[in-house]
Amino acid sequence: MKILVTGKNGQLGRSIHKIVNANIEADCNFNSNEFIFVGRNELDFSNENNICQYFSDNKFDIIVNCAAYTQVDKAEEEQDLANQVNHLSVKQLAAIASSQQTKLIHISTDYVFDGESGQSYIESDATTPINIYGKTKSSGEKALQEVMPTNVTIIRTSWVYSEYGNNFVKTMLRLGKERHELNVVDDQIGSPTYAADLAEVVLKIIDNQDYRVKEKSTEVYHYSNKGKVSWCDFAKEIFKIAKIDCEVKSITTEQYPTPAERPKCSLLNNEKIEKVFSIKQKDWKKSLQACLSCL
Repeated sequence: MKILVTGKNGQLGRSIHKIVNANIEADCNFNSNEFIFVGRNELDFSNENNICQYFSDNKFDIIVNCAAYTQVDKAEEEQDLANQVNHLSVKQLAAIASSQQTKLIHISTDYVFDGESGQSYIESDATTPINIYGKTKSSGEKALQEVMPTNVTIIRTSWVYSEYGNNFVKTMLRLGKERHELNVVDDQIGSPTYAADLAEVVLKIIDNQDYRVKEKSTEVYHYSNKGKVSWCDFAKEIFKIAKIDCEVKSITTEQYPTPAERPKCSLLNNEKIEKVFSIKQKDWKKSLQACLSCL
């Protein structure tokens, strides 16, 4: 199968690429698939004409859309750009995929929820985003469901980190080495997700025989690592594993104001994806250790 992965320079795109390369070198089943990885230089989601041109020249069996505008605070200022990348381009992508009879896997976010539920969110819970990033991602989801009632798999994830790019783990490692103490928010709860684990989930879905051969109704799934933690305790665990001597002090969200409001508790229930694709959550602490061993 011919598979396009967008957002090749992002955390998930790079993680998928790493696993695909490892499998090819090991002479695994992925040799039967042709993966094409593209970034903004090849496929610019801020440019409608560029998207049209790219897909007039290229056709795929599956598109994995990892491309997104993910700068949560900056989105409050760059609302039009965030909406173009996370919503309008996704709607355009859906129309193209539908016309070319292409399956589409799209990555979304826990930030489509307001965090006021007090319990882990299931896929059918109402989306009530509280910032521009969340609103544009929610709009992208809805556009996909409207344009393509079949052949779309939407995966919501949370608190993604990896050995690549800019993320909370790498920021904490840098600051922990520069300072003796840090103040970190303790009243926002979620599940950190290692991009390599999410990449494995995406590839397992692609490799699922049922997924490959059957036309299925468009579905939303949740995937995150197992367990819950605050940003403060997440930072403490990073320093513990990395053996960094930096004191972490807990503060409230009010004490650390940001341009974009964050959900208080955005835990995702993973039961649906576990049942449908036989995917097991990995413990967030073990996955963090795996990531730090790569740095």
